[in-house]
Amino acid sequence: MTKFPTTITTTLIASTMLLAPISNAIAENTEDMALIPKGEFTMGSTEHGDEIPHQVVLDPYYIDKFEVSNKDYGEFLKATGHTAPAYWDDPRLNGKDQPVVGVNWYDASKFCEWKGKRLPTEAEWERAAKGPRGSHYPWGHELTTDKANYGQNVGKTSPVNSYPQGATDNGIYNMAGNVFEWVSDWYDPKYYSVSPAMNPQGPAIGVDFANQGAVKVLKGGSWLAPASSLHTSHRFWNQPENNSYGVGLGFRCAKAGSASTRYDVQYDFMHALISMGKEEWQDALKSIDQALKNDPQNMEYQQTRELIMKSMKK
Repeated sequence: MTKFPTTITTTLIASTMLLAPISNAIAENTEDMALIPKGEFTMGSTEHGDEIPHQVVLDPYYIDKFEVSNKDYGEFLKATGHTAPAYWDDPRLNGKDQPVVGVNWYDASKFCEWKGKRLPTEAEWERAAKGPRGSHYPWGHELTTDKANYGQNVGKTSPVNSYPQGATDNGIYNMAGNVFEWVSDWYDPKYYSVSPAMNPQGPAIGVDFANQGAVKVLKGGSWLAPASSLHTSHRFWNQPENNSYGVGLGFRCAKAGSASTRYDVQYDFMHALISMGKEEWQDALKSIDQALKNDPQNMEYQQTRELIMKSMKK
């Protein structure tokens, strides 16, 4: 088998050494998160009057691939002494791999802060759910019953890594059904008509329904909710201090990227090329798989993986 020329390998090693400090800083605390690169998408739909379609541009960010589980939340409770949420002792809902439920917006925010993260904005959540194809459902444009837990078809929450067939193109699970998810934004049904195009953060304050207090946005439907709540643009709401809908109310976290986020992926790609030059195929495969984990639509990375697999079979 032919090795890469020594000059190429040396250059790649030198470049990788320069990028390593940047990459390590960016990669910190992003395990089990999907990288969403900077880009534009159509937010909203024609389903409901509060979902007016409009163009939005977001800076790069990371979002959790899984809803926060009882296991994750239990570690938070142990470390901080925070009060356990409602239904913490409910045997239907407290399996370690099931999503934590019964959390209000403040509980969710505190957990994300403890993890060095934050709640996603509504725009970030929706772009991640729609994926690069702008899908009506996380998996595509057609609703099928085998891709999400909704409408009491299971009778309880499912593990956070369930329904892989319903995951987004970026490998994000259960963005339809299982539990409604808190996002950071206040809710106003008219906000989309005045929303800024760049990195919208939601209105300054939410609508106060029936003098019960201003409300925050919920996304994604739940195991109790009907199919009409599953599409990626669906908007629901609740008072931030309230855990009503609690048996079907959870969250996931997000984390800002930066202009340097691309180096995280380039670093893994370079490592793959270096390992290929040394004929260290297992290391090359591990590196290219990591690059594809963060940028699954990159054709160059896909072709590089095919070359590695071909060489490993020789």
